Amino acid sequence: MTSVPDVFDPRQYAAGVPYDAYRVLRDHHPVARQDEHEVLGWPAGPGFWAVTRHADVVRVLKDSATYSSYIGATQIRDPDPDDLPFIRRMMLNQDPPGHARLRRLVSRAFTPRRVDRFERVAQERARTLLAHALEAARAADGTVDLVGAVTDDYALLNLADLLGVPEADRKLLLHWTQRVIGYQDPDEAGPQVLDGRGRPVNPRSPAMLRDMFAYARRLAADKRRYPDDDVMTTLALDNELAESELEMFFFLLTVAGNDTVRSAAPGGLLALAAHQESYERLRTGDVALPSAVEELLRWHPPVLTFRRTAAQDTELAGRRIRAGDKVVVFHASANRDERVFTDPDRLDLSRAPNPHVSFGDGPHVCLGAHFARLQLRVLYREVLRALPVLRSAGPPERLVSNFINGIKSLPMLIT
Repeated sequence: MTSVPDVFDPRQYAAGVPYDAYRVLRDHHPVARQDEHEVLGWPAGPGFWAVTRHADVVRVLKDSATYSSYIGATQIRDPDPDDLPFIRRMMLNQDPPGHARLRRLVSRAFTPRRVDRFERVAQERARTLLAHALEAARAADGTVDLVGAVTDDYALLNLADLLGVPEADRKLLLHWTQRVIGYQDPDEAGPQVLDGRGRPVNPRSPAMLRDMFAYARRLAADKRRYPDDDVMTTLALDNELAESELEMFFFLLTVAGNDTVRSAAPGGLLALAAHQESYERLRTGDVALPSAVEELLRWHPPVLTFRRTAAQDTELAGRRIRAGDKVVVFHASANRDERVFTDPDRLDLSRAPNPHVSFGDGPHVCLGAHFARLQLRVLYREVLRALPVLRSAGPPERLVSNFINGIKSLPMLIT
């Protein structure tokens, strides 16, 4: 019997996504029991089921009656029981019908019309950032870190424009994102905050989000006095939205809205730099950009995992799952499933169909997917225009995380 590889330990993701281990799981243990051992100061947990085949991942994501986002929320580690009622207030951690109500309310603000108007702003921003990156490269033998020079600011400033965050406050969004998303990575999260028992404090707990929520209330009050054409104005003026719900929306949009593009953009550029023929096909127009965006998302999904909790006894891929068990879907594994994708380890920018799950599936499919695709399409178009040469100048530095497929630095030769 083939042994079950560990795909939980966040430290292994700093070396790369463990696609070989995923393949072993898909072929031999498609729903596999994983130990949740103590690591990086975080205490051990009860373990979970890792779901790695595409069909099973889609089944779990679509069946919220069996696989709940509400019971234990959506992160692998269990939250503190005292924090759980607070965490459940977020749309991400709710099931229908409550989830549908919140999604409807925020959809009023996140309209395709509003998002599409940002294309010209995003284009100018991408051009400016790339021009500065070229200047930096000329001063450094043609090399530059595209994360520090381009993609971090690109994602952050686009989101700030959409939300309506004043320019002076925009770095706060990055600070909060790093604290919440990068909590497993000491370089991102900073010094660990411990509770009275010496255990790390969950970055999604009320205590750790107090400053972000206070800012959200101040920003909403400002938008009511001085309304503008942005998402926070729409939410602040919505009488159906409680203040606590508005705070949670600000948290969700700030963190998820920023980190989706912040992770996907450098991942796509890394893939193109490693596949020069594909980059040239894209530059010459041999491949359509929207198709390329979808394949780059499949190749480097921004989110690696999401957790559900079994609401009842059930069976998945022949394994008995008990009510209360944690069930974790692995997006990056599903995107390489040979049962769905022909030659999945080959980058094919014209791949069609391409049913990747990088934005999820079912009722929780990413609300900002349209905005993310627009930003990626604009950025890659400007990169193709500005950078005839795009080659790696060294290995990327990856985020220590089993949740986000992050890249912290991306040294590139761009002359």
